[in-house]
Amino acid sequence: MIYAAIAALFGLVVGSFLNVVIYRLPIMLERAWQRECREIAGGAEPSAEPPFNLARPASACPACKAPVKARHNVPVLSYLWLRGRCAACGAGISPRYPLIETLTALISALIIWRFGWNLEGAGLLLLCWCLIALTCIDIDRQLLPDVITLPLLWAGIALALAGGLLGLDYAVIPDLQTSVIGAMAGYLSLWSVYHLFRLLTGKEGMGYGDFKLLAVLGAWLGWQMLPLVILLSAVVGAATGIALMLLRGRDSQVPMPFGPYLAAAGFVALLWGAPILAAYRQASGL
Repeated sequence: MIYAAIAALFGLVVGSFLNVVIYRLPIMLERAWQRECREIAGGAEPSAEPPFNLARPASACPACKAPVKARHNVPVLSYLWLRGRCAACGAGISPRYPLIETLTALISALIIWRFGWNLEGAGLLLLCWCLIALTCIDIDRQLLPDVITLPLLWAGIALALAGGLLGLDYAVIPDLQTSVIGAMAGYLSLWSVYHLFRLLTGKEGMGYGDFKLLAVLGAWLGWQMLPLVILLSAVVGAATGIALMLLRGRDSQVPMPFGPYLAAAGFVALLWGAPILAAYRQASGL
């Protein structure tokens, strides 16, 4: 339990950093794309902009631009102490910040409690932290950045390879062959659905980032978990979409990000996938 408690405290700090990633990374990518477009078009370079990355500028209040002091930047506690308001101008601070910090802490503790303080536990922490960031970015921007999904895909395959080379007995991460097949099957399954849907309707039903995210889950969990992940994400996504249309009058033509449902389904499969599949096999007599 002491390792789980340490992981929870560390998760609070990571959650605070994830808040920065969720807000700044899409802006950084958008600016990079704009620079690339100007270079291709041969346009004039704009005047030098101040640095904007994950480290600079320092955190500031969105309303009054006052820098956030270190004592006001303690995860969760500072939000409670300031009662959810800026110390300088009193403007409200979104509760999403402490919620992400708390969620990251709880998930970190759960992962270490379940899988231990070892290579697999550390790898699964990385996976879950990235899934949190991807979920929030996709909700905000309908974007699953390659700078997160692609390294995460290779990290899953690398851990599978390391397990075989070092003779590690992983609880969840599959062997190399299963991991590679999972990555391929994850990508190609949604890629096929995407092109079939476009062929039948002339519309795009999802983005390429969804293919890559399912490939990530296939690499980390193995191809055997993919049907469960797809089924859970589709059911939850459909139920959420119907609920939004009924409760909020959401237009059915308005695109809805699918990444959060894939991430949630992947997390469920990570923790309870094996018992769910075993119960299904027993019930079906397989």
